[in-house]
Amino acid sequence: MHIARIWDSELSYTATPLADQVTSRTQMSPPAADGAEPVWGVRMVLEGMEGSHSFPHSTLEWRAAEYGIDPDDVDTLLDVILHEPYMASPDDPLSWQDPATAAYLEATHGLPTCWTPGVGASDRLAAHLVRVAEVKRHRVLCEPEPREQRQAALLYVGSKRRATPDPLDPIKTGVRLDPIRVQARRMAVDWIRTGFDGPRLPSRALKPPSTFVGEPLRATSHE
Repeated sequence: MHIARIWDSELSYTATPLADQVTSRTQMSPPAADGAEPVWGVRMVLEGMEGSHSFPHSTLEWRAAEYGIDPDDVDTLLDVILHEPYMASPDDPLSWQDPATAAYLEATHGLPTCWTPGVGASDRLAAHLVRVAEVKRHRVLCEPEPREQRQAALLYVGSKRRATPDPLDPIKTGVRLDPIRVQARRMAVDWIRTGFDGPRLPSRALKPPSTFVGEPLRATSHE
């Protein structure tokens, strides 16, 4: 098992055509534009190699929707997201060459995914948390670099920043998931998931994208 030391995290955003739409510096309100979606970057050091794990903010919403994780439980959401890249694929034909990978695949063999038909929400979540635990046990454990080391590094490069107690604090203290966005993603997951079981009848709770089923209108009499 290897340890990925977490050093820092920060917020960025995706590209946006906003700048191209602003025609004057005196323009009071720029036109609405897509893009500038939040993206989180987590800087890590694994086996002496510096790298980063970046993921869209919407990943937090998707994991809450897919596995029924409490949207306010940012700690669990982050734990899942940071360890998912180290989950080995059961389709890897060379996994037997790495004992740690083979041990992980053996421990997680047969576990349901969020798309497995006929599996309850609690079982889907429990299975994914087992995968996270087995990643930590056999492959990679993501944990914070001690604050003293992070502060010393900042001083070394001449930065006036103060190291936060937890390098993931910018995410943990800043994230407030929108319950409507999470609910919309749950609806999307439910629609895809039920498609594996055969024909679907749209309803107010189960519907394709951009569909508004509504209630049947009843004729009224004014007599």
